[in-house]
Amino acid sequence: MTIIEWLLLGFLIVCAIAASMAKNLLNSVIIFMSYSLVMSVIWVLLRSPDLAITEAAVGAGVTSILFFLALRKVGQIHHEHEHESGSK
Repeated sequence: MTIIEWLLLGFLIVCAIAASMAKNLLNSVIIFMSYSLVMSVIWVLLRSPDLAITEAAVGAGVTSILFFLALRKVGQIHHEHEHESGSK
């Protein structure tokens, strides 16, 4: 294994721990997105481009959008317009 592969694996472990330990849910979703993107790069290095595309599309794309929508529904993310009208 090359040094880049080891660095990616280390970053993957750090992302997994940080996503589970984050106190803010929005930060946890952003860390999860970076986890998925690093995982897709690792799939490319393992010469599996079909899994890399799937991981990037589903892991970093669709799942993250669903998490953002869920956070907005439960009130963790506010619209810019709602935030301005609530502060007046």
